[in-house]
Amino acid sequence: MQLKFALLTATLAALGNGQSPTQVSGFNAGPTRLGMWVYVPRTLTKPAPIVVAVHHCQGSAQGYSQETRYQPLADQHGFIIIYPNSKSGGGCFDVASTATLTHNGGGDSQTIANMVDYAVKNYGGDRNRTFVTGSSSGAMMTQVLAGAYPDVFKAASAYSGVPDGCFFVQGSTATQDPPGWNNQCANGQVSKSAAQWGDAVRSYYPGYTGERPRMLIWHGTSDNTLRYPNYQESLKQWSNALGLTTSKQAQNNPQQGYTQTIYGDGTSTTAKLVGYSGAGVGHTVPVHESMDIAFFGIA
Repeated sequence: MQLKFALLTATLAALGNGQSPTQVSGFNAGPTRLGMWVYVPRTLTKPAPIVVAVHHCQGSAQGYSQETRYQPLADQHGFIIIYPNSKSGGGCFDVASTATLTHNGGGDSQTIANMVDYAVKNYGGDRNRTFVTGSSSGAMMTQVLAGAYPDVFKAASAYSGVPDGCFFVQGSTATQDPPGWNNQCANGQVSKSAAQWGDAVRSYYPGYTGERPRMLIWHGTSDNTLRYPNYQESLKQWSNALGLTTSKQAQNNPQQGYTQTIYGDGTSTTAKLVGYSGAGVGHTVPVHESMDIAFFGIA
């Protein structure tokens, strides 16, 4: 036991260097060949919350760790960060195949869920406080993970994504490179009722009756990559999946030009569903790391 503790302490000291995430060579739990990078601060909450931060297309785990400011917050609050690294040549994640949209069905989503399990077992992560965030392709994966793995993730923050399942492409596989691309969804031309979107979420994990992740959705009105209608479609989807029927808005919140929408009861940090629309903001919305961490209940 003492030897095991000493090895764990040495591993955490090496990882928690205050600078860069470290590639995890010991992670091989597929089913796809995503790389796992992890940042573990020197001082951890015990057990430690886990934040999965998923990069955009043409991005990388290391790049996203530098583009975002989650690591100083991890140092401050003692949580673990997992940075998945795409296996595709263009750096996108598979959010289009039946495999990735299905609980334990394979695909990139299952590989990322397995990374959480690895962090729980090897770094002292808290299985009951696991969260996910991402930008663009990472935001799409964030919503896929919230739908297919509600038993793993307690809350999510998606920057400039699309509704869970919107990118589905018939015949797309978990192994193709590049992953499937759905022009109709990307262009904001897929519109469904809230109930239809909610049914899609429920279909990805049939029989699941537990709590679903609280959702924070960000989008810019001038997004020309994953166009703005996807914002309202996402809010429709998660309001139904979370059983929410009322909403209230606040202008210029959290800053000038943004509109905050809170569904149901609660505040910006406690409600089950919160949306932020940025007027004139393109692709992607700047990451608001401190607000994400507050929404997750870590700070």
